[in-house]
Amino acid sequence: MGYKQSCVFQVGFMKDGRITAADLQYYANAGNTVDESPLVVEKMLLHMDNAYNIPNLRGRAVACRTNLPSNTAFRGFGVPQTAAIVENMITDVAMHLARPAHQIREVNMYRGPSLTHYKFSFNPENLWRCWEECKARSGLDVRQDAVRKFNQENRWRKRGAALIPIKYGIAFGEAFLNQAAALVHIYKDGSVLVSHGGTEMGQGIHTKMQQVVSRELHISSSKIYISETSTSSVPNTCPSAASFGTDANGMAVKDACQKLYKRLEPIRTKNPKGSWESWVQLNRFICNAFFEKISLSATGYFRGPDCYMDWEKMEGQPYSYFTYGACYCEVELDCLTGDYRTLRTDIVVDVGQSINPSIDIGQIEGAFLQGLGLYTLEQLSFSPGGVLYSRGPSQYKIPAICDVPLSFNVYLLPDSHNPHAIYSSKGIGEPVLFLGSTVFYAIKDAVTAARAESGLMGPFPLDSPATPERACLACATPFSQMVPVSEPGSFKPWVLNI
Repeated sequence: MGYKQSCVFQVGFMKDGRITAADLQYYANAGNTVDESPLVVEKMLLHMDNAYNIPNLRGRAVACRTNLPSNTAFRGFGVPQTAAIVENMITDVAMHLARPAHQIREVNMYRGPSLTHYKFSFNPENLWRCWEECKARSGLDVRQDAVRKFNQENRWRKRGAALIPIKYGIAFGEAFLNQAAALVHIYKDGSVLVSHGGTEMGQGIHTKMQQVVSRELHISSSKIYISETSTSSVPNTCPSAASFGTDANGMAVKDACQKLYKRLEPIRTKNPKGSWESWVQLNRFICNAFFEKISLSATGYFRGPDCYMDWEKMEGQPYSYFTYGACYCEVELDCLTGDYRTLRTDIVVDVGQSINPSIDIGQIEGAFLQGLGLYTLEQLSFSPGGVLYSRGPSQYKIPAICDVPLSFNVYLLPDSHNPHAIYSSKGIGEPVLFLGSTVFYAIKDAVTAARAESGLMGPFPLDSPATPERACLACATPFSQMVPVSEPGSFKPWVLNI
């Protein structure tokens, strides 16, 4: 699933948890071809702060050529990996200081008008609103007390909890990709046909374009039809990616509809109480657009933000705006098997003024579960020679119904506005995938409680995905310690877990 990364980092922090400096070296497994690796590596570096204001931050990244199949971009484009690394750094700092991780996160989150490490000015007010709303919705303090009580009463089953924020840049960093076009036809029977450059892949862009037309032409969506995306209708399209599809294509469709509605103004003036049908349907006895020889076809175009990044100066505005969110997760872990169950998940996301809340909530739920798979289940295993072992469902696990949290709550941040996108909405396709990592850190919190029973304190390694095997071994129970660990170099590994 996308790129696999490793990172070596150094971090400096104060006793109160404030991080003063961090130095991160990323290694991205590109596979045997370059593919999208340079762009993914760039986005990794732009999001290595996630939601945290680290005064002295340095990041370096290398795309490594390996003997494995080529990796390519996936939902999130490197952000789910790099943001998880900074969250792991935060967790390690919390363990060193023996303080709850969410307190360390709060101390370091951006406050007030801020500059990112690449000098992009933004206001994190809605980031904090998502954070506080998530704390309130989840009942964080009460639930953490319940988790501690459960762990005191149970030796072989432990619970863990985590609260994670996200700050995700929306739009393409390459300015020429931030454009879109559309073609809208009004037919003599009153129906409307829309062609736009976006690709419908289950994210609901066709439905949202229908809503844009309905709003601009003041007609029922039942009269609006969306044609398949085709370069014969809308040429020179840009990718439906970067969570920018609705932003760009929606503005292009809006532009076309506004042209048509303006052309119909003389008809509306002559028949102000008339219906849509009376304005456009073929009828000699009613003054309508066709008999007035008014063109009922229009193209629309959107020229998006001129995003840029000067890598020599390490400054720029590579995004149009940020989408914010926060997620609380609570899990119960069987220390003897490593099996876990997600008991509760609360997600709050800033989507601005949602065009379609049902679609956006569905996107949030789906992205979260996809992220859950990335961080806890989907482990690729290769031979040292590069042969893939995990080829089928018996060896490669994806989320199933049983992996859905027992209590799954999604909330859209109220009273949020975004002047940079259509109807004050925000892109939501990719940002929430990273919030699936909250399950990973909840598992790590449960493992921390299990290790404390064995007298083991402080930071410890737990690689992603946190499979049952890895979680079980990390718990360091007396049973898992019965088999001695082989010395490195004393054997040839039969499998490489990537």
